[in-house]
Amino acid sequence: MNRSILGAPEALRLVSVRKVYGTDGTSVTALDDVSLTLPKGTFTAVMGPSGSGKSTLLQCAAGLDRPSAGKVFVDGAEMNGGTETELTKFRRRRIGFIFQQFNLLPTLNVLQNVTLPLRLTGQKSDGRNAREILTAMGLGERLRHLPAELSGGQQQRVAIARALVTNPSVIFADEPTGALDTRSAREVLGLLMRAVHEQGQTVVMVTHDPVAASFADMVLFLADGRLAGDLIRPTAEAVAERMTRLGERTALQKGA
Repeated sequence: MNRSILGAPEALRLVSVRKVYGTDGTSVTALDDVSLTLPKGTFTAVMGPSGSGKSTLLQCAAGLDRPSAGKVFVDGAEMNGGTETELTKFRRRRIGFIFQQFNLLPTLNVLQNVTLPLRLTGQKSDGRNAREILTAMGLGERLRHLPAELSGGQQQRVAIARALVTNPSVIFADEPTGALDTRSAREVLGLLMRAVHEQGQTVVMVTHDPVAASFADMVLFLADGRLAGDLIRPTAEAVAERMTRLGERTALQKGA
């Protein structure tokens, strides 16, 4: 599957990616020959029934797990085997990640949490860019607060700011609204959408929520570790209908 928007350069490319867990006899194929290209400046949601491979896809694409076969390119550079140290450096330079449970360090304040990726990569920062990002997210008055002093929605906004501060090639989000109430979830999704359309960021988000997926430019569907179609300019209703059909198909195949 290959999408291009007005000739935009690619942000992420997977070539025949396969991921197998376990050994012969007890092995499980989580990803089965997945190839795709996503251009810069796009917001893509990844959906599928339970066990379809969507989380594995995200982890392999983000360098958190190594594919059993195939290649992953981020911003045109291959995420090759190398050592764990080399892979970590690659991720820190090119990838941002937003987790469902925020993963903020409880002893660091908001500003310190956001600037942590810069310190880890050895980049000098006076905090100005981080302050600007946090202010744009409505957290300009919370810079010295600890995570425990923030609401869930505010903590996720800090996590988004942390992912944006290094200006990564791709931001991966794993169920970023799963731990939030409806209002906070919509605010977080709106921030991600603006990061894409106003700042040119590239976001790839795994979600099980059709409403969350409707904020994306495109939805990719997975079933049994394989791509099972896409939906451009999705609506929540269209996503829900497609997910229902995929679920029914998967149930029939398992019952056959």
